[in-house]
Amino acid sequence: MKLNFKTLGLCLVAGAFLVACSEPPEIAAKAAKRPDVAPYMGADNGFMTKGWTPGDQASWTEAINKRNQNQSEYLRVK
Repeated sequence: MKLNFKTLGLCLVAGAFLVACSEPPEIAAKAAKRPDVAPYMGADNGFMTKGWTPGDQASWTEAINKRNQNQSEYLRVK
């Protein structure tokens, strides 16, 4: 009888691991993207970078270029 309880316990543990792996994907990130609004329009909140004004495409492009340059390992090592 102990063998049956051990087998049942192992099956339950394996089932719990399989249930955890089948978690549905997050959909909140998809809801945040709006195809009808240009990326440089942005939101007017506290999470914006300094020097960027919402609706100004030139300042948005400059902020993106500056951010990309800061992420380059070649430029950071120099």
